[in-house]
Amino acid sequence: MSSLNPEIFSKASEQVNAIRTEINKAVIGQESVVDQVLMTLLASGHVLIEGVPGLGKTLLVRALAACFGCKFGRIQFTPDLMPSDVTGHAIYDMKSEEFKIRRGPAFTNLLLADEINRAPAKTQAALLEVMQEKQITIEGRPLPLQPPFMVLATQNPIEQEGTYPLPEAELDRFMLKVSIDYPSLEAEKNLVSLVTTNKLSDVLDVSELQQVVSPEGVIKLQKVTAQVDVDDQVLDYAIRIIHATRAWQGLNHGAGPRGGIALIRVARARALLRGQHFVTPDDVKTVAPAALRHRLGLAAELEIEGLSVEEVLKNLLDSVAAPRS
Repeated sequence: MSSLNPEIFSKASEQVNAIRTEINKAVIGQESVVDQVLMTLLASGHVLIEGVPGLGKTLLVRALAACFGCKFGRIQFTPDLMPSDVTGHAIYDMKSEEFKIRRGPAFTNLLLADEINRAPAKTQAALLEVMQEKQITIEGRPLPLQPPFMVLATQNPIEQEGTYPLPEAELDRFMLKVSIDYPSLEAEKNLVSLVTTNKLSDVLDVSELQQVVSPEGVIKLQKVTAQVDVDDQVLDYAIRIIHATRAWQGLNHGAGPRGGIALIRVARARALLRGQHFVTPDDVKTVAPAALRHRLGLAAELEIEGLSVEEVLKNLLDSVAAPRS
């Protein structure tokens, strides 16, 4: 029996679906990506979005920000970007003869880290404390961020020239790695029609989107998500998947404990998105690819054979028996 108040749960489910509907008005043909980003928000996590340019990654973040009236910050990651350009720094004020903190763009609710793999490791590392502790330390002074806080980072899978691989410690802090693909024929037709009819810009406008919830309302939704029921058998299933990644032939390394935590938290969010107050094995299996693909290391011999992490992960998930009752 669920410990959730049915009325509170029902209202939360309605609000989540209202947010989803509003975002899909602006982000055409990417329903799966929208759902995965929403699940990450509900689970209080961060998301890494991989896809070619022009598929609406920035638009998605702006639409999400519009739906709950929060602050939105964007950082274009480049090779010459410094850590202080992300977090901020202390400057000396000659008038008052004291140091003052100048806050960087990371002091926001939704932070878009655009093309994160174009900055060197020391700049990428500036996000580690932000993502894990949700605070920024400047000159030894910890400055907490205003919740809700979420990092949405993007990277381009095609242009490898001038990019730096993300360290494993940073990858592990992303709850999901989402692949954004080209829209379907019908969706792209609708998109082109919307953008080229009575509009001078080639970008869809988010100003017409309705604010569905407040930032405080998002925090309440996150609390409801955390209370969605997870049966012991379902929890056991999730952890068996994690342990299977560590013993699977062809993987250099498997997922750590943070992978299991992400799996359960996102499965809870998916249940809420479906209007269910409990997590099913199907919720776990569905979110597993996005929760685990960036936490696994493929052995060199499998790469030579042309196998991908996606294919290995599919075989692994098919091999782990799900509870039937």
